[in-house]
Amino acid sequence: MKDREFNVLFGKKLRLLRMSKGLSQEELGFLSGMHRTYIGQIERAEKNITIANAYRLSKILEVDIRELFDFSDVYKENSEKKSKDTKELKK
Repeated sequence: MKDREFNVLFGKKLRLLRMSKGLSQEELGFLSGMHRTYIGQIERAEKNITIANAYRLSKILEVDIRELFDFSDVYKENSEKKSKDTKELKK
């Protein structure tokens, strides 16, 4: 897995968990002590996140930190999108 793909999957997972808790980026940022734009940058895979910040977010989201790194529910979606994009480029 390439670094960029990892960041994309992590961002999708973070967004999924945040939204499942009914939190906005601004609310999650406030609760975690991080800026709302930083949360958005992580979700869009524009920034790398430290383990310490991932741990803080897991506590706010009330999930085990391992859940943030379990991409099984977002990996399939990402793989399907990649496959579709590749097929469209070949046309």
